[in-house]
Amino acid sequence: MGEWLHLAFVQNAFAAAVLAGVLCGIVGTYVVANRMGYMAGGIAHAAYGGVGLAFFMKIPPMVGILGFTGVAAMVMGVLSLRERHRADTVISVLWAFGMALGVLLVDLTPGYGADLMSYLFGSILTVSRASLAAMAALTASVLIFTALFHKELLAVSYDEHFARVRGLPVTTFYLTLIAIIALTVVVLVQVVGLILVIAFLTIAPYIAEKSSRSLQSMMFRSVFYNIVFGAVGLGFSLALNVTSGAAIICVAAAGYFASVAMSAVRQRMQNG
Repeated sequence: MGEWLHLAFVQNAFAAAVLAGVLCGIVGTYVVANRMGYMAGGIAHAAYGGVGLAFFMKIPPMVGILGFTGVAAMVMGVLSLRERHRADTVISVLWAFGMALGVLLVDLTPGYGADLMSYLFGSILTVSRASLAAMAALTASVLIFTALFHKELLAVSYDEHFARVRGLPVTTFYLTLIAIIALTVVVLVQVVGLILVIAFLTIAPYIAEKSSRSLQSMMFRSVFYNIVFGAVGLGFSLALNVTSGAAIICVAAAGYFASVAMSAVRQRMQNG
């Protein structure tokens, strides 16, 4: 394993895993705290429409994914606010539409030669310095945003009614969180892919939530778990020559099941 670490593309991959861990640990904490997991999944899968659009219009893939994902995320956010009781239906429709449109546009693109698997399941070993810079910029921006509006985000996440009574712009914060989720999906395409990004956004925060007494504690734990899952999963993928994104998520899932088992054993010991 040591000889791999001297290779530039492996160093880039580990840097991407760390940045993705920090970014998803922060964003994922708000996703879980606000019970937006289904929304994040809808955004991630709808983003495939941007892949198809990019191929069909012969534009850079990231441009197509960013544009389509941004529009889809805002439509989901606005419609779910207007139709709260039918939010899952709205998200399901846009989720399916984005995936279906992407497939159709790819089918209609003559002679495309792109590797679609890299968009669906990630290709962290091909992450470029430019992608790392974009990830670092977004991570820094999210850190600054959460630091500046920590109290407001805390109020919106745990007591929306109280936040409205205080005069906080709950709708603005809600749509801002959705926009951040959409941007996170876009920059994580190469790391774990569109299919698996929802897992990277939610598994570590779910684990952290069980042992955290504050949102801040949950965030720190989520970041730590994500970095561990990313590094270990990447190590397994290099050793076994398997898809990196899938390996990372399998390691994260194993961590989740281990935490569930440990909680069950702990609870049984306390009751016994």
